[in-house]
Amino acid sequence: MQKFQICASVLNADMGNLERVSKELETSGAEVLHFDVMDGVFVPNISFGFPVLEAVDKSTDMFLDVHLMITNPMRYIPHTIKAGADLVTFHLESESNPYETIRLIREHGAKAGVVIKPATSWEAVLPFMELIDVVLVMSVEPGFGGQSFMESSLDKIKSLRSYIDTNHLPVKIQVDGGINDKTAALAVNAGADMLVVGSYLFKGHTVSEGVQALRAAVSQSAHE
Repeated sequence: MQKFQICASVLNADMGNLERVSKELETSGAEVLHFDVMDGVFVPNISFGFPVLEAVDKSTDMFLDVHLMITNPMRYIPHTIKAGADLVTFHLESESNPYETIRLIREHGAKAGVVIKPATSWEAVLPFMELIDVVLVMSVEPGFGGQSFMESSLDKIKSLRSYIDTNHLPVKIQVDGGINDKTAALAVNAGADMLVVGSYLFKGHTVSEGVQALRAAVSQSAHE
């Protein structure tokens, strides 16, 4: 079974209790804390600003992964990393020049990743594969939590996995959208390294129980 990391998306967490949520995540078995920034323009929703990101960073030592769903990510790269981001991912569909954005992320000391929406082909990331650490495949339309997983994303993941392995690249595949105890195995079996999980982790059980259920589901699938 391919090893994978669970990236807990705080978009669905109780943001009125940031410190408690952060401490719960640290002991849950999740490896990464995923933070969505939305501007209400690139996607039809507004999420957290930099003061919240800074507060999250101060409340935990977890690896902090920031997904910029904004029109001009390059403009905010320095502030994003200063606020605590260890990894910054941005959309190829945004207005920023991808090469310059990746360069700026690196110059400020963070890992860099590119994101593609469901309608964007996997081949769109190929010019940047030797420059990045992560490619994020959106398995829902970005902007809102709680959407259903698009199985059409599995072909993208498989194609990226094949390309990365064939070319011996140290790039991880991250998948975001509709991940639960049913779809996690589909994504990992297709080749995903990192699963962004939001609604499933924070509703109906403790975060630790959610993490355990996800790992159990993927493990069971590998033995079937």
